[in-house]
Amino acid sequence: RFGRALFAVLGALLGLLCAPFVQATQLAFGAIERRYPALLQRALRRRGWVVGVAGGVLAVTMLLIPRLGTELIPQLSQGEFSVKIRLPAGTPLDGTDRAVRQVQQLAARLPNIEKAYSVSGSGNRLDANPVDAGENVGELDITLRQPARASDEAAAIASLRKQLDGMPGLQYEFTRPALVSLSTPVEIVLSGYELERLSAAATLVKQRMAASGQFADLRSSIEGGNPEIQIVFDQERASQLGLTVRDIADRVVSSVRGDIATRYRLRDKKIDVLVRSVDTRDASIDEVRNLVINPGSERPVTLSAVADVRLASGPAEIRRSSQERVAILSASPAKADLGEATLAAREVLSQITLPAGITYSVTGQSEDMQQSFNSLIFAFTLAVFLVYIVMASQFESLLHPFVILFTVPMGLIGAVWALFLTGTTVNAVAFIGLILLAGIVVNNAIVLVDAINKARQRGLNKLDAIVVAGRTRLRPILITSISTILGLVPMAWGLGEGAEIRRPMAITVIGGMMVATFLTLFVIPVLYSLLDRRRSVPHTAGQEQLA
Repeated sequence: RFGRALFAVLGALLGLLCAPFVQATQLAFGAIERRYPALLQRALRRRGWVVGVAGGVLAVTMLLIPRLGTELIPQLSQGEFSVKIRLPAGTPLDGTDRAVRQVQQLAARLPNIEKAYSVSGSGNRLDANPVDAGENVGELDITLRQPARASDEAAAIASLRKQLDGMPGLQYEFTRPALVSLSTPVEIVLSGYELERLSAAATLVKQRMAASGQFADLRSSIEGGNPEIQIVFDQERASQLGLTVRDIADRVVSSVRGDIATRYRLRDKKIDVLVRSVDTRDASIDEVRNLVINPGSERPVTLSAVADVRLASGPAEIRRSSQERVAILSASPAKADLGEATLAAREVLSQITLPAGITYSVTGQSEDMQQSFNSLIFAFTLAVFLVYIVMASQFESLLHPFVILFTVPMGLIGAVWALFLTGTTVNAVAFIGLILLAGIVVNNAIVLVDAINKARQRGLNKLDAIVVAGRTRLRPILITSISTILGLVPMAWGLGEGAEIRRPMAITVIGGMMVATFLTLFVIPVLYSLLDRRRSVPHTAGQEQLA
């Protein structure tokens, strides 16, 4: 008894709270129900005008698609990002540490910064890339105060980027934590054999891309390595002095790297004791040139007598792809989306005359995006085909499912305009929403066409059956559409963590449902009246199942 009384009280309170909303909803539904039959009859009298307007809107929408912008997946904001810093090759660790501390002080002045910590040098980390290894690199990790919005993160990166541009000799790259491992947004692969030409081409392309202003975080895999001493032996001169290049090289290595004279035991560890004649920390190039390569001989010979000793900068790494040496230039879009950045990269490359033997290709996320879009387009086409097959088997007709499928381009109109008005790019998540939309928007048309067929089976003529079916199915269609839209509003609003990933799908479905519902109530009856030429509709078992 107590439970029944409690439920009765709760029901009464809920009824009082919902009474204004229910009353307003009923008034709105009543007004629509009174006006809809007259509007539908007017549309049936002007069928050419209705079809022309719908076709025109669809054509304008198709022209709008290239302006939406494209990307692989939406950028996920987690309230933290990193700055990878690179100074000129050969910069000592102390100099790198001073620069990193200066960057950290700049970051500390930004608003909404919760903490920032930095690392100078790469040490002996096994995961360090050869290009990012050494004493001249550093990294700064920044965390924003929670809750951090995507706009706050973008503003912090833009402000810090502007200040870093004023530091001479400093190269930097902003990165964000990623849920999945992805390639750099834009990657240009230059292929060739000669490293000199490859390096010159990479430098030229990098300069042109930087001058265009369309790219940020530009990097090249052919970066100058650390300064080194290169020794080029004169084999003929060495043989005249009775020396072999191998013995000379072994002597140089022994003097510079050292020989293990003994091992010092410290508890369970054995530490090598090296004996060498050159201190690599303070040695000069003259000391290496004057290194005696034949100790114990009557006539000592220095290294400079049999070799050319010079300072140079060797490559940090040599990358290969398909048995060819390659240089990879990576960048992120500075202002535009990934699709526009890819077009800008291709335009820059088309304006450059590369050295002979150098070819290029644009890869990265742009290539992954194109492959993903092709797969999703195929999935969308397959979904529409399967929906048509199921409806054809249920209606036992090929015409009525064809009429119903016209709701799919109507849903596409709403989806495109929703993405455009909200500033959302076309990405893989939005495509998934479009595939879902293909199976959702046909439901209202199925209900409407089935009701028309039922009315014609009762003896009504085609136009009267369309009006009667529209009036009787108006409320179920509106209820279904509104409930679906309201259920997706929180997702489209972008509430909670990771909302950037879910939001494009919800926006796509909501926009498609809104426009498709409105057009379904007028365009589908008009198309039915134009395409269905039969005087009566036979009774089928499939329509009983649909009913």
